[in-house]
Amino acid sequence: MEQRTEETLSPYRTFSRAEWASLRDDTPMTLTSEEVTRLRSLHDRLDIKEVEEVYLPLSRLLSLYVNATQRLFRAQERFLGTEDIKMPFIIGVAGSVAVGKSTTARVLQALLARWPNVPKVDLVTTDGFLFPNTILAREGLMEKKGFPESYDLQALLRFLTDVKAGRHPARAPVYSHLTYDVTPNQWVEVDRPEILIVEGLNVLQTGRLPKDGKAIPFVSDFFDFSVYLDADEDVLKAWYVDRFLTLRSTAFRDPKSYFHRYSQLSDDEAVQTASSIWERINLVNLHENILPTRQRSDLILKKGESHLVEEVSLRRL
Repeated sequence: MEQRTEETLSPYRTFSRAEWASLRDDTPMTLTSEEVTRLRSLHDRLDIKEVEEVYLPLSRLLSLYVNATQRLFRAQERFLGTEDIKMPFIIGVAGSVAVGKSTTARVLQALLARWPNVPKVDLVTTDGFLFPNTILAREGLMEKKGFPESYDLQALLRFLTDVKAGRHPARAPVYSHLTYDVTPNQWVEVDRPEILIVEGLNVLQTGRLPKDGKAIPFVSDFFDFSVYLDADEDVLKAWYVDRFLTLRSTAFRDPKSYFHRYSQLSDDEAVQTASSIWERINLVNLHENILPTRQRSDLILKKGESHLVEEVSLRRL
């Protein structure tokens, strides 16, 4: 009785993997195994079956949301007697470090871009809106990189405002994971896409509301749909450490890498270093800023130790 009551009161309807996979219906598979492999990030175990059972049903659901939003937009135009340009449908993808946000965002972009009407689908990560390292170092925020205060929130909000307003092109800064810094004078241009995917750690976070009731925009105010990638803490830590060990013998070996100093660590030293970074920075950020936003998402994809999605929770309408 208690479990049934909790399910009844929950704002989400939860599906097992098999139940969710059945909702694919007749949505066609438009990606090849080779394409799926190229979309996969380091240590993610995405395969064609995962796309078929998890992301194709999600693609079908998003097509319904996009169509419904477009109908509502036109209905509002008729009501107001206006003829505005169609606003893009914006999808937010949130979750912890090492949970696989980049892979999910890229797979969604590839699937959505191959809908029958071939929409223009752009993808932007919020890494580019981090303050440059010179500013973070000056403000004592290098150990807080990825925390809300390390982002140029006003620049991100201006970018999303421009996209929603149909201004073109809107420009987003570029971030280099090699140098661990924003790349000067490089931009990604977003030119009136039908769909924009925004991926980042804290995209669902809100702030303290003003007592005078003045409007304060949050990044999530611009989203039409949001996805949160979830996994248990011990699993996330294991994935982060595994990724660190792989990078130690690959990207970190590049002399230009910000983390080049870690390339000569022994296995034990690398595990200890990665664990320390996780506990000191990423776990704190998860507890204080990321995990509390999970219940603000429209869809939660819960991953198991195998990296595969085991459960899907969809917010009720």
